[in-house]
Amino acid sequence: MVEGFRAGLVAPQGLIAHGRGEMFDYILGEKTTKDARAASRAAAALLLRAKRPVISVNGNIAALCPKDVVALSKIARTRIEVCLFHRSDERVSKIQKVLEENGAEDVLGFLPEERLPGIDHMRGLCCKEGIFSADVALIPLEDGDRAEALARMGKATIAIDLNPLSRTSRSATVSIVDEVTRALPELIKNVEDLEDDPKAASAALSKYDRDANLQAVMASMGSNLGKLRR
Repeated sequence: MVEGFRAGLVAPQGLIAHGRGEMFDYILGEKTTKDARAASRAAAALLLRAKRPVISVNGNIAALCPKDVVALSKIARTRIEVCLFHRSDERVSKIQKVLEENGAEDVLGFLPEERLPGIDHMRGLCCKEGIFSADVALIPLEDGDRAEALARMGKATIAIDLNPLSRTSRSATVSIVDEVTRALPELIKNVEDLEDDPKAASAALSKYDRDANLQAVMASMGSNLGKLRR
């Protein structure tokens, strides 16, 4: 993350957000839980069902796991769009370059033509061929206003967020509570596993209950905190 900041990918606010996430990861046990795995399988099924899936990328994602983003985009046949809260043409260009260096093609985001309804700041800017027209959007490490706006537009969303209490986690169709460098490889594995098994994909999605899953994650965090007190 520090290298990403020095390279101009990550905004100063992104460092703060990352540190906040690390705190939740400590409480989670710094591991992928069974609840995160269940959410990941549901997310994979949702991506495979989508007709116009898009992965939204910010500076933190570009710094942490650009290779995994590109790998997922290829296997799940998604577009990639750079979407930034603290936006500048220079940052967008640098993030696009990092993604292209890792194999991405036709990355969207430099010339946004649309705005998500209800969002007046830079985060609302988006491309018509990107999340504005997507039926499923993967929004890792996002803030809650865009998650809520996309939900109001009737889009299915997949969040990767270590905070089960965040607006992002509670607004997304599928919320994966996990650290993103663990979550993306797990998601890639699940897409590979389910892509030729539509019956298993449907079962994974039908079994998933977002609110129950988030409650289970919080119970695990509470249990971990209880063990630390003893």
